[in-house]
Amino acid sequence: MAFAIDTYTGDGSTVNYSVTFPYIEEAHVVVTLDGVTKTLNTDYSFTTSSTITFTTAPSASAVIKFTRSTSQTSRLVDYQDGSTLTEATLDQDGNQSFYMAQEAIDITENTISLSTSTDQWDADNKRITNLASPVDDSDAVTKGFISTNLPNITTVAGISSDVTSVANNNTDISTVAGEISPTNNISTVAGLDTEITSLGAISADITTVANNETDIQTLADLEDGTTATNGLSTLAGIDTEITGVYNIRNNVTNVDGNSADISTVAGQISPTNNIQTVAGLNSEITTLGGLSTEITNVEANNADITTVAGQISPTNNISTLAGLNTELSALYNIRTDITAVANISTDIQDVQDKIAELQTVANDLNEVTSEIETVAGSIANVDAVGADLLGANNIQTVANNLASVNSFANTYLGASATAPTQDPDGSALDLGDLYFDTASDTMKVYSSGGWINAGSAVNGTANRFKYTATASQTTFTGADDNGNTLSYDSGFADIYLNGVKLVNGSDFTATTGTSIVLSSGASANDILEVIAYGTFTLSNFSITDANDVPALGSAGQALVVNSGGTALEFSTPTSSINDLSDTPASLGSAGQALVVNQAGTALEYSNSSSAEIYGFVLTDTDSDGVLDTLQVTTTNGGADNIDATTYASFDDVIYASTGFSWSLDSNGNLIATI
Repeated sequence: MAFAIDTYTGDGSTVNYSVTFPYIEEAHVVVTLDGVTKTLNTDYSFTTSSTITFTTAPSASAVIKFTRSTSQTSRLVDYQDGSTLTEATLDQDGNQSFYMAQEAIDITENTISLSTSTDQWDADNKRITNLASPVDDSDAVTKGFISTNLPNITTVAGISSDVTSVANNNTDISTVAGEISPTNNISTVAGLDTEITSLGAISADITTVANNETDIQTLADLEDGTTATNGLSTLAGIDTEITGVYNIRNNVTNVDGNSADISTVAGQISPTNNIQTVAGLNSEITTLGGLSTEITNVEANNADITTVAGQISPTNNISTLAGLNTELSALYNIRTDITAVANISTDIQDVQDKIAELQTVANDLNEVTSEIETVAGSIANVDAVGADLLGANNIQTVANNLASVNSFANTYLGASATAPTQDPDGSALDLGDLYFDTASDTMKVYSSGGWINAGSAVNGTANRFKYTATASQTTFTGADDNGNTLSYDSGFADIYLNGVKLVNGSDFTATTGTSIVLSSGASANDILEVIAYGTFTLSNFSITDANDVPALGSAGQALVVNSGGTALEFSTPTSSINDLSDTPASLGSAGQALVVNQAGTALEYSNSSSAEIYGFVLTDTDSDGVLDTLQVTTTNGGADNIDATTYASFDDVIYASTGFSWSLDSNGNLIATI
């Protein structure tokens, strides 16, 4: 991650880009577009310390780079003897070195480095530019070098097989080269072009001669007398015989081609003449020839014949089956039934798997009180369950929500005269658990402090209780004089003793919801009265939550009944107050109100009286301890404003309409006149 480099890609419209790194001076932030450095306050400017705004939005796909380059040639802080060292000065000097170190790390991280996994130079998916043309075989090459030489490379690639052939014939090529220098035998051969062409035309004959080199040499030896006998002369003497053999040369070839069969036949003649024996079985062979189809069928069933043979020896199962002829006949006669049983093998297996359950049913039916008979006696309920499963299937709905049902059972614990101590499943009580207290007829909820009333203990706005005290009685609880059981919400009860209201906390304590405890004991026959107030929370209800109210309309619309009189809708009013017959035709000016005119005959728009504020302050002007001066501050018919401090300093305030005046009567009384 770079310490002081931000890179963005232009989109042709955005001009504001963030600078995410700190810097000392704006000039230390170098801005480039596609590698071209831009000028501060000409091409861009700093609208805030962390935002650069371009004069013209960078084009789409333009590479935008912000790089911090802190001054490396001059110090930004020059310390002087006797100067005052401030935090800002020390920070700036330290930041210069700190920023240059970060920038050096950024430069190092943005250079080609060795990969930790391959130990090879890794360009990190970046292009390498400004690369020189290669010289040595191990030099890197540029795209331009490849493009220039690509036609030649393509040509060589197209004759790759030829190149391979040349490489594989390196020895022959060297040999040819040796025939050129020092003696140019290649040139000599080239001068014999016509002769070589003639030889090419009889290449097959030349090959035949070459293949019979030994025979030709033998004949030559016979001719020139190299051997002891002149073989050619001898051959000439049996010319007729040679001609005869030549005339049956095809037969000789056929015999030679069947030499193996001839050898086989010869082996059947000697030493034992099997050929003669076969000839003596001529009629039998003819008979077998007539059974060729049967023999073919036997051959096709060779595997079955082998299997049957295996059932005869060593154990003769075939004979055993023959002895069961009667039984096999009986099975054959019921073959249809056997097939039917085989077709219901799955059902038979099911019965076998349920044999234990069937035994249980049988045992139950043998009991004095059979559960099956009990179910039969409640068949109407069973039918109801079946009808539900086939209809609304509420049972399935409950089954699908069994976890929720169980959760509800552990939340609402039912009705009880005593407070539960655990959930029905035996687990500990949870915050929010509910039960109905039949002793006080109230719903209660489990809180961190135990069971408390889930709602107000008072049914309605208020309940009243009256108790007649005994001597020194402090605790009042249970049924009052009228038989009503005391119940209240803590903090919402007024307590009166003999008609005098008591103070909560000092005169009494009321925290349990079921008892009142006096700080001091009451006297005999004192009357204690309790007024318990019902508590409630106002619903946060929006008009659009009502069933018949549509979603909110637009500004200025009102909720009205639609034209069909069937539903409510939001609609723009089609009339205004000026449409009434008794109102002026047009609105008045700003600040005016609709009032009755002075004649009392019509309505008109007129300026209304502004409210007047009179603030009173009593002061002791002669410092004799007596407030003897009344200071009145007015807002001048509402024209003058007063601030909150002045308003708070008033001893008293009177609001009046404009025209409110003051006067002193003959007795020195202050008279206010409107």
